[in-house]
Amino acid sequence: MNSDKDKYLFEQINNSNEKAFEKLFHNYYGHLCLFASRILQDDNSAEEIVQDFFVKLWEKRERLTIETSLKSYLFSSVKNLCLNYIQHNKVKLRYAQTIISETSNNQSDDNSFSEIDLAEKIEESIQLLPAKRREIFRLSREDGLKYREIAKKLNISIKTVETQMGLAIKTLRDKLKDYNTFFMLFIFFNKK
Repeated sequence: MNSDKDKYLFEQINNSNEKAFEKLFHNYYGHLCLFASRILQDDNSAEEIVQDFFVKLWEKRERLTIETSLKSYLFSSVKNLCLNYIQHNKVKLRYAQTIISETSNNQSDDNSFSEIDLAEKIEESIQLLPAKRREIFRLSREDGLKYREIAKKLNISIKTVETQMGLAIKTLRDKLKDYNTFFMLFIFFNKK
């Protein structure tokens, strides 16, 4: 897409034109996911980052100005979000390693959660999800399917998969909030 068309498209988005936004999404979504996936080496996380980026882009559309080309802005923004994601995960990993070290040095049966208890609590929480949401969550986290593969397998839209996964993760976070960060990392990043 040339820069004049992009400029016009972005002006329309600034004016809350949903069709223009859909066109932008359609034109760039796949390319941005592929770009993010190359950085992260994780298709699901790449898709989530790009989806979040488009949501935020729409939310701040009226006050957003772009000094470079639209294409450069999109790719630079997604690259920065990917780098932030990597940095955030490094911090979480360091924290998890600290917790593991402290737990192994200071193990007390009364104040630490056992992995067996956690596994049971996770399974209970997953079982409480609505049936379709539970199925989508398991296909993603346990079977390692990508959102588009889940959508195809269940004959539903990718948007439905995204929504259901977001709701499943939010519900599980709420139900398992008493467990420390290490165990939360186990839940959400242990994709089989």
